[in-house]
Amino acid sequence: MISIYTQKEQGEEWLRRYRGYLPVFACVLGFTETGLIPGISAAGRTPEDRKYTACADAEFLYYGPEHKAQYPLPPLAAGASPVLISRAVFESLKIPVHLFNAGLPQPPAVPVIDLGGTVARCLSSGAAMEITTVHHLFKQGLLWGERLAANNQHKYVILGECVVGGTTTALAILTGLGIDATGKVNSSHPICNHAQKWALVQAGLEKMRGSRGQWPGGDEGAGGAGGAGGAGGENFTLSSSSSSCSPVDPLQLVAAVGDPMQVVVAGMAIAASRSCGVMLAGGTQMLAVYALMGAIAQTYALSWQPEEVVVGTTRWVAEDPTGATVDLALNLGKASLTQSGRIPPLLATHLSFADSRYPQLRAYEQGFVKEGMGAGGACIAAHLSQDWQQHQLLAAIEGQLERLSTAFH
Repeated sequence: MISIYTQKEQGEEWLRRYRGYLPVFACVLGFTETGLIPGISAAGRTPEDRKYTACADAEFLYYGPEHKAQYPLPPLAAGASPVLISRAVFESLKIPVHLFNAGLPQPPAVPVIDLGGTVARCLSSGAAMEITTVHHLFKQGLLWGERLAANNQHKYVILGECVVGGTTTALAILTGLGIDATGKVNSSHPICNHAQKWALVQAGLEKMRGSRGQWPGGDEGAGGAGGAGGAGGENFTLSSSSSSCSPVDPLQLVAAVGDPMQVVVAGMAIAASRSCGVMLAGGTQMLAVYALMGAIAQTYALSWQPEEVVVGTTRWVAEDPTGATVDLALNLGKASLTQSGRIPPLLATHLSFADSRYPQLRAYEQGFVKEGMGAGGACIAAHLSQDWQQHQLLAAIEGQLERLSTAFH
């Protein structure tokens, strides 16, 4: 039920360690105006729909299909939101869910922890967020990662995300960290829009270089916070330990071309890894977060436990013929910035919708929708804790869809 595509031994060891345990799930919601560009994402039919995707997914995850939603699930060109998968597992297994708002255009209609972030501007601007916001969000991530791990009898945490347009900001972060990711990321489209993504990323990185007057480095950075020092707080000061030899400050990079979810999840995972297992639940976006963790830990001399961290996704992402997720994971090992070439174990659930009675679910097998809201991680957790197989997963997910279609008719 679970395939391991990279770092097989470390992945098997991780699965052995956490078999039989229930995790706790944290989902970080964010937004980038990159997601409003026509054609950039299929997570919502129109740019207007996409503004509400994260709110809709959060509401469905929290309340389920019978709740009259303030933000109903947006219509998709094909398929159904991956939140159906996550909700089916978390509801059946009674896995605790924590939702975090890292920066959305409007507050979701669910109990959510507001991290005081902002919506990111389009990454092509090269000035997506203020550096002070990025520092603040990173510290919030460290703080909440520690909290999630501390009261976690659950042994491991699953960290999920919802950011429309997030595979494009992921490409920007990976490229900025010196990782060859061109043509390798995924998308919510059946055939990935690589050229569109790459053009935006090139524009954003060019502007970032230009605003510095030199590449890389520079203390003026986006937002002019006078370098990273002095922005400290709760027992942690952002003073770069290796700025002289580091080709790029990873937090400056996020400020230039990232989105608010990335630094929050990186902070959460760094802190949580010190005392429990961590599954980064997602594909391309979580590989970017993993690369960011290594770069941040190295630049700011932070301790973390890489052997506690895995990336968990769906087969549709891991085996996407129009992306190259496994290659991308392996390429993380080739960048000098991400701590002496660490490659995360990449795990994926075998879940298939080929035999589903619902065309919205069968669309996944054609490449529409692939992952989101921790869907792959949820399935891996169901298998680990309850030994769920394909038929149990499919029945639970179809049950959600059935309840949704009959709820208000």
